[in-house]
Amino acid sequence: MRPIVTDLPFKVSTKTIVILKELPVLQCERCSEFLIEDPVLERVDMMIANVGEDAELKVLKFAA
Repeated sequence: MRPIVTDLPFKVSTKTIVILKELPVLQCERCSEFLIEDPVLERVDMMIANVGEDAELKVLKFAA
């Protein structure tokens, strides 16, 4: 696993998608699968929780 920074979509509800830009993840060099570490995922959860359900698409920058 190697650390990279990427953009990832998260489906928050049936009509809301949040794209997190510049998200730090670990990516497998062989299969390209990725892993989000626990401290990063906790922050992602907090960011997503603040998105109103009236939005269909929201783009947020993950500032480390």
